Amino acid sequence: MRLDGIDKKILDVLQSDAYITNVELASKLGISPPAMLERVKRLEKNGVIKGYVALVDPEKVGKPTFALVSVSLAVHQLTSIEIFAREINKLPEVLECHHVTGAGDFILKVALENIQRYEKFVLEKLTRIKGVDKITTMFILSTIKQTTKIQIE
Repeated sequence: MRLDGIDKKILDVLQSDAYITNVELASKLGISPPAMLERVKRLEKNGVIKGYVALVDPEKVGKPTFALVSVSLAVHQLTSIEIFAREINKLPEVLECHHVTGAGDFILKVALENIQRYEKFVLEKLTRIKGVDKITTMFILSTIKQTTKIQIE
């Protein structure tokens, strides 16, 4: 799907305010509400807009401890990657899992109650995934920048 200037503006606005009404969005971009609704629906249908979410404050829901975890597999083959991916998708503590290059094979972003819960997560869940060889953890002390907004040019 090719994005035109209006599509890009729609995406920019919606990434900042997904609560904006169709009428407000149409007014802001200078097009009619029916045309705006059609454009947004097309962006959704084509998977450009994947969904809408509420951003939750981790402290207020009891998950203030974040870790970035590098995981190396013993054997880096398709079967072991598929097993790891399937198992990691079952773990609600894992917010993100990225297959990466470099020293490790995967980088995980994990949210938990505290370091003790992280230890339990590693011992009872992560190390039990077949093929996991090495785990390196970095705890996030503070966050300088965090955004979900992708710059659309």
